[in-house]
Amino acid sequence: MRAMLISSPESSAATLTGSDVPTLSPGPGEVLIDVAAAGVNRADLLQLKGLHPPPAGAPDWPGLEVSGTIATLGDGVTGHHVGDRVCALVDGGGYAEQALARAEHLLPVPDGLDLVDAAGLPEALATLWSNLIAVPELPATVGLAPHALPGITSLVHGGSGGVGTAAIQVLTALGARVLTTAGGPDRTARCAELGAHRAIDHRNEDFVEITRAETGGAGADVVLDVVGAKYLHQNIDVLAPFGHLVVLGMQKGATGELNLARLLTRWLSIHGTVLRQRPTEQKTAILTDLRKRAWPLVTEGKVRPVVHARVPLAEAAEAHRMMAEGEVFGKVLLLP
Repeated sequence: MRAMLISSPESSAATLTGSDVPTLSPGPGEVLIDVAAAGVNRADLLQLKGLHPPPAGAPDWPGLEVSGTIATLGDGVTGHHVGDRVCALVDGGGYAEQALARAEHLLPVPDGLDLVDAAGLPEALATLWSNLIAVPELPATVGLAPHALPGITSLVHGGSGGVGTAAIQVLTALGARVLTTAGGPDRTARCAELGAHRAIDHRNEDFVEITRAETGGAGADVVLDVVGAKYLHQNIDVLAPFGHLVVLGMQKGATGELNLARLLTRWLSIHGTVLRQRPTEQKTAILTDLRKRAWPLVTEGKVRPVVHARVPLAEAAEAHRMMAEGEVFGKVLLLP
């Protein structure tokens, strides 16, 4: 089968090259998927730089999420059948004609959802959900009613990204008031169309000032941040007492200086996370809970993948260029 391999890994000259690799065979508890599409994530760009290596045992080529149909079942797999339409979170290897996934990490693609577009959901939703349920004051609220987060104000940075577009839809569907940041009037308008209560143009507007105004001076209960160090001080300023900052990415720096007194006197917390390197059992727990409480929003049509472009697998380098230059709204998908 064809896969996009990394040439000169850990080199500044690393590139993606289409190559023939041996056909994969599913092990116990795994399924082999005929890939309809693979989602592109910023972690894939980091992997080319040697900064986000795959877990032990995973394929060396990139790709953290796929959609397609089940081709082969491994030993011990029950509840799934050859030909089932699925999407999946994978440890690596999505940039290929076929990919392996743990059966527990599959999500059923409903009839009303395009199979190709479904590839844009697993990584974004798993990242969002793992952090939503990790915020100390939210699990009980979500658990009371899977469609209710009343009274919660969330500020989502990077609302035009893969996680951001998913977060706006999920949090809004759960009853939260969502504020988001994006660059430029076109992107903020599209975020508003996805359900954001207020979309803030970070190029020309002060998100701290606007969030305070929108909350009567209280601030946001939760901030989901992909920016990193550049926004650290503003994120602390914008939080309401007992608020939570969840760091999902470091697009604008990894190192910041923080006055801890600002956390102590307002009872704030900071939560950092990365999904790919979590142990398998933790990913399984996340996907199991997501399938039960968040996936119904997809089945009901309340949450949909936002697809910027479909790109042939052989042109994966072009998809990476689009991501790196910041022109993507939502997800880029690779089609074998």
